[in-house]
Amino acid sequence: MTRVIKVTALPGDGIGPEVVPIAIAVLRTALAQDGAALEVREALVGGCAIDQAGGPLPEETLAACRAADAALLGAVGGPQWEDRPMDQRPEKGLLGLRSNLELFANLRPALLFPPLAQASSLKPELVSGLDILIVRELTGGIYFGEPRGIFFEDNERVGVNTYKYAEHEIERIARVAFDLAAKRQGRLCSVDKANVLEATDLWREVVSGLADEYPQVALSHMYVDNAGMQLVRAPKQFDVMVTGNMFGDILSDVAAMLTGSLGMLPSASLAADGFGLYEPVHGSAPDIAGQDAANPLATVLSAAMMCRYSLGLPAAAARIEGAVDGVLRRGLRTADILGGGGQDGVEQIGTKAMGEALLAEIESGA
Repeated sequence: MTRVIKVTALPGDGIGPEVVPIAIAVLRTALAQDGAALEVREALVGGCAIDQAGGPLPEETLAACRAADAALLGAVGGPQWEDRPMDQRPEKGLLGLRSNLELFANLRPALLFPPLAQASSLKPELVSGLDILIVRELTGGIYFGEPRGIFFEDNERVGVNTYKYAEHEIERIARVAFDLAAKRQGRLCSVDKANVLEATDLWREVVSGLADEYPQVALSHMYVDNAGMQLVRAPKQFDVMVTGNMFGDILSDVAAMLTGSLGMLPSASLAADGFGLYEPVHGSAPDIAGQDAANPLATVLSAAMMCRYSLGLPAAAARIEGAVDGVLRRGLRTADILGGGGQDGVEQIGTKAMGEALLAEIESGA
């Protein structure tokens, strides 16, 4: 009997409507080779949802996600919505998905494909073979803590955000990170600011308390400012990093640039039941939207992560990742990953052409 996989597609804003259809087409082709069929339902989130439904996260979108095995998001946001009240901005749609679907674990790999070593801003010898996984807690911390807002105090405005973590929130994200590190190189670095922030002092205490349960994993701790420096100085010292919401947001973008472009990096946001929201980390890139210039590879690699973490189809994931590696080895590049140095055999192509090349790779079985 054919397995039917239900995916909710959330193209969103900016370049999202250009890259998501390509990833869906690649996913459909890869799944077909495993004898699985793909059923896709499209829904609104972000700025397009504000324009068409009156808010950044319609109830219909949440219902569609809850009825699916996984969701694939393009991007949210754009300058046309920046002057709206905070609770009516596109980004609130994304935060709403994370909180309502209890997507507490964000996985952000920073993997450098060998053909792109020249595209990194660091020397090739520093990044060659780079393979880091950042595990970011996604539903707590300063982005969700209360109280928050802008208040009047002593006759002036005061902005307030609350950095808050409960023990159970720290423990569940730490266990995800320990489990993943045990399946990789067995090294886990927990990032905090325990020397000045009590919330992260608790973070360090809880993470350390789990270490004896994972004897195969070597646990270390690092302050976030040093971690940012070390990512640039010697990135290959890291295997898995685990940290809170705000620090993870920052460090994962630092790690992204080690690989040459945000356009290459996927992510997964997972719930305890295995449901996942998968998205590229590059944002909506409104400056290039509609120009056939966007890099679809991060979204495609997000679909590969979906196969691995939510669908239980590692062969399909490997097939998609192999197709990405194949087009890069053929010298095909979107503008963001051209790199420097006048490389021989490199051809700049657009979004649609990259999608066609990926499909050809998968269909050929290369």
